[in-house]
Formats: sequence, structure tokens, C-alpha cells
Amino acid sequence: MKILLDTNALIWLIEQTDKKSLGNGALKLINEAEVVYVSSVSILEIRIKTMLGKLVSEKDLVNDTKLAGLKNLSFEMSHADAILSFPDLQRHDPFDRMLLAQAQVEGLTFLTSDNTLLGLNISFIVNARK
Repeated sequence: MKILLDTNALIWLIEQTDKKSLGNGALKLINEAEVVYVSSVSILEIRIKTMLGKLVSEKDLVNDTKLAGLKNLSFEMSHADAILSFPDLQRHDPFDRMLLAQAQVEGLTFLTSDNTLLGLNISFIVNARK
């Protein structure tokens, strides 16, 4: 299995401030995955939210993701185009829409705790809290 971490799951894994937020099932999936990806979109989201004062993150995220064995997933034009696959999310967080599109295009399991995304009942979206 190949996994893409939502930004919240990435924060919980890298920052290690609230390991309890990642459920045992999610941790098992991460540990057993063939590859765990982190998107450049998540790094951008964390940096923007830090600049706006909505999040505190002083970590060297690029280096820390490499040290954790996570692989970079760059945002490509095919990912941007795939956002059209989710018309019900047109007013939802754009970062979540980009990450979801990446997971769909690349055939990845998407690990998130976002209730709106989980409520879509799409098979490749998995609850990070379970």
C-alpha cells in the first residue's frame, strides 16, 4: 500500500506533539506501507498557516520528512486538473482538494481526519484517528 498523508496527519507524525491523534490503525498503515508520501502542498499549507499565526511550526519540515523516511510528492498539472473530480468540494479547503486530487491521480490511500472528506465515503480515504 502507498499512502499520502493529509497535512494534519503529517503534523501529528512529524511534530510528535500529539501522537494520540493518530489512531492505532493509522499508525499500523503507516508502518506497513510500501511508501508514505508527503505532498509539497502540505508543506505550503503549514508555512502559510504559520505565517498567518494559525499554526506554530518551527521545524525544518523538508529535512524532518526526509529523516522520517517520507517521500516527496510534487503537485503536478494532472493533479490540478483532477480537482474537477470532486464538485461537491468546491467550497471546501483548497489544500484538502489538492491533496485529495493527488491521492486519486496517483492511486494512493489518503490518510485524513477531515470529516467532510471522510463523509464522501470514497474507498481510498481512510480515517487517521482510527
